[in-house]
Amino acid sequence: MLPKLAVVEAPLQFNKLMNNDTNQIEEDFNAALSRYKAGQDLILIVQDFQKIIQQIPNHFAAWTCLSWLQLLLKNNEEALAAARQAVRLNQQDPQARMNLSLALLATNNKGVRDHIELIKKMAIMMPDVKSELKESVKDGLSRYPDWPELTKVKSWLEF
Repeated sequence: MLPKLAVVEAPLQFNKLMNNDTNQIEEDFNAALSRYKAGQDLILIVQDFQKIIQQIPNHFAAWTCLSWLQLLLKNNEEALAAARQAVRLNQQDPQARMNLSLALLATNNKGVRDHIELIKKMAIMMPDVKSELKESVKDGLSRYPDWPELTKVKSWLEF
């Protein structure tokens, strides 16, 4: 599932930029999320998030969504780059960290354990995090049932 935390925090980013272009980008972001939830073509939705990022390069929620979509499409190197950028922009986003963990696993890179441990700590400190990540895992496995990296991360996060 595309990250709820990112969706909640995304409008805060837009408040900093008060112009019509920003309102259009917010609408585009929400429209892309709606298309994802409706099960539309992931490749087209990836393009939507890439356009948003071109307009607002520090839009961490768009980077987080893009990394998730790239993982679902098995574009692991692209997912890794997007997830790294999402975490750089917002180190407090557990979905971005989960995406980075998945991408690191998928590309046989190191550093997964550190992110998993941070996610566990976030889940303890913020009770909603665990339920939102559970929903994300459920969504991911419904779209990619035999997702080996997500199955591992799910067991490590103990849900």
